[in-house]
Amino acid sequence: MATYVFSDVHGHHKTLERLLERVAPSDEDDIWILGDMVDRGPDPVAVMQTCRNLANAHVLMGNHEDMMLDVIRHPDDPTTRFQWEMNGGSTTARGLASLPEDEFVDLLGWVSNLALGAHIRVDGRMYLLVHAGLLPLNFSSRSRWTDTTMEALLRYQRAEDVLWIRDEFWGQPTGFLTEDGEGPIVIAGHTPVPYVEDLADRFDRPARNDEGECQIMHLGACEATGGVADRWAIDCGAAGGAGWGRIGMVRLDDGAEFYEAVQEGE
Repeated sequence: MATYVFSDVHGHHKTLERLLERVAPSDEDDIWILGDMVDRGPDPVAVMQTCRNLANAHVLMGNHEDMMLDVIRHPDDPTTRFQWEMNGGSTTARGLASLPEDEFVDLLGWVSNLALGAHIRVDGRMYLLVHAGLLPLNFSSRSRWTDTTMEALLRYQRAEDVLWIRDEFWGQPTGFLTEDGEGPIVIAGHTPVPYVEDLADRFDRPARNDEGECQIMHLGACEATGGVADRWAIDCGAAGGAGWGRIGMVRLDDGAEFYEAVQEGE
């Protein structure tokens, strides 16, 4: 059984289909999706349906799902609707409007129950999975990291930070790792890697490869962390569309990375 993580598909269903076909995860594999299935791309509803129906899929809330739900819950609030539309919500609104009422209610009910974060272990390594990032909240590398302490860290995060944080997360160490490299690594999307590169304190490679394509970045490795990166940035810019964005997926068991570029018209 393997464990895969990806995020920020942003409505590019055909791109996601090609990636899943190429990687071909088995029904026994775990797949973690760190939010922002919707908005901007042409088929957000199909992305939600695909993610929901994947075997052993675990989907977390992103800020775009949260904006979508705000509009559904407060349809007469012009500020909420304007914010969603300014962030690419019109494609999602059209897709939802085309659904039969029972499918609409069922799909939105599923999204409204998505978790804000999760903690997992893969081959002895602990990971904290969220959409945008975390604040340390006085949890330091001196903490004894257990399932209980990781749950506590997630529980005391503000939803606004988990869904929207950028600078305060990418620009400084988490403090979660010891000098031996022990402790949880945080994996997040939300901020496309070219922007992470501008915010980061240290990173293992540029945000773009030699062909100019976005790639997953590992941040924060230093003597204080035992040479282990404490943050992984996996939003490879699919929101930007063809010619710029890709969906990036990482297999935690061996660190293998898989990419699929967004093509014209999808």
